[in-house]
Amino acid sequence: MTEPKAGVVVVGSLHYDLMIDAPDRPRKGETVTGTRWYPKFGGKGGNQAVAAHHAGADTRFVGALGTDNFADFMLEALKAQSLDTRWITQTNDCGSGMSVAIMDSEGDYGAVIVTGANAILGSDHISDEGIWSGARTLILQNEIPESANLHAARAAKNHGMLIGLNAAPSRTLSDEFLNLVDVLVVNAIEAQDLCGVAVTDLASALSAASALANRVPHAIVTAGGDGVAYASNSHEVFSIEAETVELVSTHGAGDVFVGTLFAALARGTDMKTAVTQSNFAAALHVSRKP
Repeated sequence: MTEPKAGVVVVGSLHYDLMIDAPDRPRKGETVTGTRWYPKFGGKGGNQAVAAHHAGADTRFVGALGTDNFADFMLEALKAQSLDTRWITQTNDCGSGMSVAIMDSEGDYGAVIVTGANAILGSDHISDEGIWSGARTLILQNEIPESANLHAARAAKNHGMLIGLNAAPSRTLSDEFLNLVDVLVVNAIEAQDLCGVAVTDLASALSAASALANRVPHAIVTAGGDGVAYASNSHEVFSIEAETVELVSTHGAGDVFVGTLFAALARGTDMKTAVTQSNFAAALHVSRKP
């Protein structure tokens, strides 16, 4: 008999991403001539749900869209990935969330997001027991209101689930919410904002993870091309160097890491193995042309 897939719930954002390739990202007041633009399915919630699904998890995604052409594009993209869209709410009150991301010649990017319909998510959208039944991990991010994250975290806690937060983009987190988080995942910038430790290499990433582990049971700091660091509140620490790959684009790499990580944890994989697998999945992602 085939074992059922481990369940992962993602409550999070959907963005219609407008991608722009350019030789560099513009400085203040500067106009840069780009080489191409193209639309892309995005939003940390959507990307992480896709990554968890690709990693073999039974993924339930809760999100919100408008009723515009962006929404049509996003729903078709979700269906093309064989993701269930039954918990996607559509509203006439505002447009879909979107972003503009500028990718430079080195594969790094900067982005501006517009929250749009993602802001409507709340307790009403997570009340269906079908979202939670049999699920083992919850993934949250900071592209939806903290009130929505708080409702989802409480529901997950009531179902005995592991609660993960990718605290991106950076913002102040309430103690009430952070006390519900089991696994915190941040990049170098977010880590410094949360704990004050500047992350410049793998050693400082480990220092930041150790500082964050004073606030949550498990803290993971991704340090780009240097690798990833982990610390727990029981003083377990480790770091893993980045895989050696040819960098094409870093866009979405963090989301691949997060989705893969919580799919592995939902299967009962130990933390070090789960982080190693996620580090490898992110490396594969950055070496592929978007």
